[in-house]
Amino acid sequence: MRGFNKVILAGNLTRDPQLKYLPSQLAVVEFALAMNRKFRDAQGADREEVCFVECAAFGKTGEIINQYCTKGKPLLVEGRLKLDQWEDKNGGGKRSRLTVVVENCTLLSGGGPGEGGGGGPSYDENDAPASARAPMNRAPARPAQTSAQAPSQAPARPAPEQPFGEEQQFKEDDIPF
Repeated sequence: MRGFNKVILAGNLTRDPQLKYLPSQLAVVEFALAMNRKFRDAQGADREEVCFVECAAFGKTGEIINQYCTKGKPLLVEGRLKLDQWEDKNGGGKRSRLTVVVENCTLLSGGGPGEGGGGGPSYDENDAPASARAPMNRAPARPAQTSAQAPSQAPARPAPEQPFGEEQQFKEDDIPF
């Protein structure tokens, strides 16, 4: 049977991302996310538990996380689980660590004091580059029709208003996610 390995997490960074490069010059960023869970126990008392998860992002995704994320910022990641196993050098036996290998990420807003963000400054969309703030699902502009091309039965609809003034064209490389 073929397996399925998919993880989606939303939490706050527990520390600043750590950027490293492999010998092949591929960027690797390591960080951890903390996810809070609130619940009521059997005695009716409100409780909270925190789950800490180690994550690693490679290439462009890792560079984006390193550039725009700091301790306390909220982040949504999608990826897969990876189990690393090794022998302890001090004779302590076998060791293992479960890590999420990040394949996609989304920078979330919030994360300031009182929002569970660890006291860091709140994320403002203006911190990201313009290409990350622009809407990504706009339909391309249609060419204007001449009177010979216009349908005779229905009047032409006005073009939708552009929220940023002029029409902006983006290439896939301009969007950092």
